Amino acid sequence: MAWCSSCQRYLTPATLTAEGACPACGRDVDHPDDRPAVAAERIPWHFWLLVAGAAVYLAWRAVQGVALLL
Repeated sequence: MAWCSSCQRYLTPATLTAEGACPACGRDVDHPDDRPAVAAERIPWHFWLLVAGAAVYLAWRAVQGVALLL
């Protein structure tokens, strides 16, 4: 997270201006060098397909289990 020395607060990358300055005072902010910026990654569609398949399988096994008890 970026730190604005004049405002005395932390800023997220989304709140910075396009130039990388503080939106309140317009001064450049201090970026920590020890932590690289992490880009948000989307979960791939085939993961959700796997989750849906597992849910259908477990639901079917639950139906079979209930039918076995009757």
